Amino acid sequence: MATPIQENLVKSNQEYAAGFKDGDLALPPSKKYAVVTCMDARIDPASAFGISLGDAHVIRNAGGSAHEALRSLVISEQLLGTTEILLIKHSGCGMLTFQNQDAHGVVAKNLGAQAEAELEGLDFLPFPDLDQGVKDDVTFLKGSKAIPDSVAISGWVYEVETGKVRHVA
Repeated sequence: MATPIQENLVKSNQEYAAGFKDGDLALPPSKKYAVVTCMDARIDPASAFGISLGDAHVIRNAGGSAHEALRSLVISEQLLGTTEILLIKHSGCGMLTFQNQDAHGVVAKNLGAQAEAELEGLDFLPFPDLDQGVKDDVTFLKGSKAIPDSVAISGWVYEVETGKVRHVA
């Protein structure tokens, strides 16, 4: 039996597909850039950052982590031709609210020792300061041997309260 969320997916997709006319877009992003941002449901990257279908790769993960996005960025750049990375974290991010031991403790409490053991050594990649988190991730990407020096990299903060972005690094 389908859940209400699954039913909404099917209904919404049927409406979308009925008018879909972009099936001939090329595989590589046409504007040759990638965006790394948070999975936070308050961020609509297409609308907030002016991304049309086919323009860019949008890589989302908890906290907009460059470390976690590296695999996708290498594929984006090396195999699909992107030449620029925009790293965009955001105000009010949940990753600012805990440390690794807190996340591991919640897993152990809620799911038990076996689940905690499965995550042993996992870095949840929290960060205590938003602007510094952006700067650290930009520094990581610029220092990575897996990202060529020719790739332009910049760091930004999206303010969920106003919808505005500001350049950090």
